[in-house]
Amino acid sequence: MAVMPAAVNRLCAIPELTVLVNVPLSDHTRFRIGGPAAVLCDAPDESALTQARRTVQELKLPNVVIGGGTNLIVSDFGFDGVVLRYKGSRLERKGMLLQVEAGAVLQDVVDESIRLGMKGLETMTGIPGYVGGAIYGNAGAYGRSINELVECVRATDGRHVKAFRNSECDFQYRESIFKTRKEWVILSLDLRFESGDPGDLANTAREIRTIRDLKYPPQMKCAGSIFKNVFFDDLPEHVQAEVPGTVVRDGKVPSAWFLEQAGAKGIRRGDIQVASYHANLVYNDGAGEAADLVAIIQELKQRVRDRFGFELEEEVQYVGFEHAPALV
Repeated sequence: MAVMPAAVNRLCAIPELTVLVNVPLSDHTRFRIGGPAAVLCDAPDESALTQARRTVQELKLPNVVIGGGTNLIVSDFGFDGVVLRYKGSRLERKGMLLQVEAGAVLQDVVDESIRLGMKGLETMTGIPGYVGGAIYGNAGAYGRSINELVECVRATDGRHVKAFRNSECDFQYRESIFKTRKEWVILSLDLRFESGDPGDLANTAREIRTIRDLKYPPQMKCAGSIFKNVFFDDLPEHVQAEVPGTVVRDGKVPSAWFLEQAGAKGIRRGDIQVASYHANLVYNDGAGEAADLVAIIQELKQRVRDRFGFELEEEVQYVGFEHAPALV
């Protein structure tokens, strides 16, 4: 184990930090896949998280920060290091501003914004995970992304706390500075809303939730869409000529369209299945393993590469593979 008892003792000495050893990460990811973390630390407040982050840096321990585990594929061999998770979840309203700690469940923030008549987040109802993860990956749905609401994001590198204005977050489609500069861990965020009628917002959310739950049933062990959609203008000309105009939405082509043309629907490896009704939905149909999940993802990418000449890009993030044997 990369984390020695002396290191665990130092982490245990941090006030309020919960420290667990040899924790199956399959219990903490939506895929329900993944081997053990040598150490899992849950921080309930900024002080505990900052101290834990600084400690693992000083001890030069392998470490990774996770949120709700929604978009994670964890190696079957787990993570031989420290997994940090921020659980601070307070929400505070200031006018049309919501100040939210990064460990808040995104759905809780959606529900509270609707209750308060704050318009802008209702289209993201049903998206699982923590709000910090939503910022990290610039989550969105139905033509809206969370970056449209962000006024600022507070983050720490373990030694300093910095407030990133929206323009400093480098938000792009499913991207942010926090994805490329992983030394910065999101602590909290300010979301600026417009005024809306709570009843209208609730109706919109209810309609969207019905559609989402049919596509991604809450009990399904999946990460939602595996691949990012593709900007039409970025496609090779010969591919643009093949794409029906009716499938282009907000300048993007759903990855599911390319996967469907490549015959991806319904393929299976072990207990890992591509949905028969949605080619960009891969799920764990039982006791699936990361090795099979990664192999299926690689096959899907290869099929699109062979058929269209370009490569799809995953939305999911990988944990533990840099230290694991080759899986595919």
